[in-house]
Amino acid sequence: MSRVIVVGAGVVGLTSAVRLLEAGHRVDVLARDLPLETTSAVAAAIWYPYRALPQDRVTAWSRTSYAVLDAISDTDPESGVRMLEGTEVFRRATRDPWWAAAVPGLARQTTLPPGYADGWTFATPVAEMPVYLAWLRDRVEALGGTLTRMNLRRLPEPGGQLGLVVDCAGLGARLLAGDQSVVPVRGQVVCVEQVGLERWWLESEGPTYVVPRSNDIVVGGTDEEGDWSRTPSPETAARILERATALVPELEGARILRHKVGLRPVRPAVRLERVGDIVHCYGHGGAGVTLSWGCAEEVVALAG
Repeated sequence: MSRVIVVGAGVVGLTSAVRLLEAGHRVDVLARDLPLETTSAVAAAIWYPYRALPQDRVTAWSRTSYAVLDAISDTDPESGVRMLEGTEVFRRATRDPWWAAAVPGLARQTTLPPGYADGWTFATPVAEMPVYLAWLRDRVEALGGTLTRMNLRRLPEPGGQLGLVVDCAGLGARLLAGDQSVVPVRGQVVCVEQVGLERWWLESEGPTYVVPRSNDIVVGGTDEEGDWSRTPSPETAARILERATALVPELEGARILRHKVGLRPVRPAVRLERVGDIVHCYGHGGAGVTLSWGCAEEVVALAG
């Protein structure tokens, strides 16, 4: 098999590297930001197709990722992935989500918090990202791949022993692929102490989400398109906590541990295609974890 350079060490880049290595390729990952410095590290990382299109391809990729993450949660407790049940709520009656076919079980919720008219409950993978990204990195290295910090100004040129470049640069594709259709959508979160919460909650307005992990709870969020600031806003954090506490009263008085900001790489449609000896795989919006394994399998297919 040929040598492959994967550009980008977020969840999409690392997952693609794992699948390429499993397929027998020699893989080197190059990235400006190491895994725990990426936008992926900020994510609440609940499986949920958010800010990613087109619907048909996203549903297929999401279905594959759901199955793989479910299997990982069963077989490797060190991965940081577990299946967790939770509820999405709505202020008015709502149709089933367009991605419902990707979820094995989706049930209408009849017991709802005050002020909500509809909702659904399902079990979904949740990845504790600092743990999961380290697990993916270790998997890359165990399979013989490498990870190198490198601030690229353009994509490497395929040729000679380098057979293929896989562009998983996320927001960096604006520069590396010259694609100005990729825009930042700022997401701010607050991490609070774990107060015994074992269910996730989600409301699209805001959006507001509460995702429990082993030692903390990720509370979000924002959806600010075109905002490049990575500096947490105290005023925004206060509004996030106010909305989240109204949805999940158990959060009242929870100690704040830290504030985080990530810039989601949003595009009119996920770009996953091969152009010559470059495979582009970016524009996953707020669904990097959700699409990662499905897209990685397609990357391998395109790599031939």
